[in-house]
Amino acid sequence: MHAQASQTALSPDHTRHQPDTRTKGKARLYRMATPDHLCPFGLKSKAMLERWGYEVEDHLLTTRRETDAFMAEHGVETTPQTWIGSERIGGYDDLHAFFGIPLRGEDEKTYQPVIATFGMAAAMGLAISWLHHGALTGAALVYTIAAAMCLLALQKLRDVESFSTMFLGYDLLARRRVEYAYAYPFLEGAAGVLMLAGIATWAAAPIAIVIGGIGAVSVIKAVYIDKRDLKCACMGGGSNVPLGAVSLTENVMMFCVGLWMILQPLIGIAG
Repeated sequence: MHAQASQTALSPDHTRHQPDTRTKGKARLYRMATPDHLCPFGLKSKAMLERWGYEVEDHLLTTRRETDAFMAEHGVETTPQTWIGSERIGGYDDLHAFFGIPLRGEDEKTYQPVIATFGMAAAMGLAISWLHHGALTGAALVYTIAAAMCLLALQKLRDVESFSTMFLGYDLLARRRVEYAYAYPFLEGAAGVLMLAGIATWAAAPIAIVIGGIGAVSVIKAVYIDKRDLKCACMGGGSNVPLGAVSLTENVMMFCVGLWMILQPLIGIAG
């Protein structure tokens, strides 16, 4: 109830104001800070105002009764609320709009979770390569892919039911065998762990090849042939990541690393 107040009318592009950054005055902020609830959006509003150079007159609403009285007096339904001069700016979302800072909508698609996951996987891959080899070797790529598989599996395992629902929207094998949608996170995670450990290649490699290959074909059909606008289940059921190039790359990488794990010993023997 006290998360974000958006009582002030805004233009569709959320750019009601372009504040003059050359002059800064005082801002009055009213935020909830009771013994059992310190409003996080109030703290964020205070920090944002201070970053933009405003001196914040911070008013704490320390009881439920005081908060209700404040909202009734000013005709608002939520806190925090900010005033700059005599003008009420509104809540946290309105403050974003005042400063021209875009906010992502709840249903807006984003690649941020994928970038964070693969960025962390790359860091882990480099760290494991350094630990095992004392240098950054080509094996870091395998470690990176394996770490990414583990991290992605973790996201799916947080809510397998939700993941399976989204996955059934486009995966070709899952549509034929629903059980595969439930098994997928466990297969992906198991293959990733085995690859990191460097054991049971006979199991890890085929799993990576099968799930990566089927996944790649499924993405190609859904996105590039059928032209469907879908969300990727790679980050779990609540993901807003669009199905497309990133998902295809993920699956191709899994397929390739599985194939490499099988061919590497044969190439070594032949050499």
